[in-house]
Amino acid sequence: MAERLVGKPAPAFTMETALGDGTDFGTASLSDYKGKWLVLFFYPLDFTFVCPTEITALSEAASTFKDLKTEVLGVSVDSKHSHRAWINTAREDNGLGKLNFPLAADLTKSVARDYGVLIEEEGVALRGLFIIDPEGELKYQVVNHNDVGRSVEETLRVLQALQSGGLCPMNWKPGDKNLSVK
Repeated sequence: MAERLVGKPAPAFTMETALGDGTDFGTASLSDYKGKWLVLFFYPLDFTFVCPTEITALSEAASTFKDLKTEVLGVSVDSKHSHRAWINTAREDNGLGKLNFPLAADLTKSVARDYGVLIEEEGVALRGLFIIDPEGELKYQVVNHNDVGRSVEETLRVLQALQSGGLCPMNWKPGDKNLSVK
C-alpha cells in the first residue's frame, strides 16, 4: 500500500527546469516556494496527447493562481532540453508554446518516486497533482490514470477551500460559508 503523504511535510526536491518562456534553464527546489502555495503536477511524457491539454490550461489560469499567491510547477521524467523544445514548438504542431511556469526534469525519477506517482515498469509518472501549503505541508493529492486529464477548475476550487482556513462541506465553492462546529 502506498504511503500517505497528505498532512505530512512534502518530499524535498531540486530539479533542473526549462523556463516557461522557452529561452533558458533554471532550477526549482521545494525551498524556493517557502511562504507560497505550490501546485506541483506530474505528467507522463513530453510530446504526448493529453498532457498539452492540461499544461496549457494550467498556464492559461496562471494569473488566477498568482492572485491566490500560488505558484505552479510541472514535472516529467523528460530532460530540460526536451521541455524547452516542447515549449518552443507551436501548439498547432503538438507543442506547448510559451508557458507561465517552468517545467522540471526528473531524469532520475526520484521525485516521482518520492511522491508515489512513478510507474516503475514503464519509467513514467502517473498524472499526480499535489497542493503544498506555504509551510511545506502537503495538503492535497490526486492521482489519475494517464488516459484522463485533470480539471483546472477543481484544482482552483480545492486550493481556495484549503486557503479558506475552515471546514468545507461537499461541493464547497468560493463564497460559500464554511461549516461551523458548536
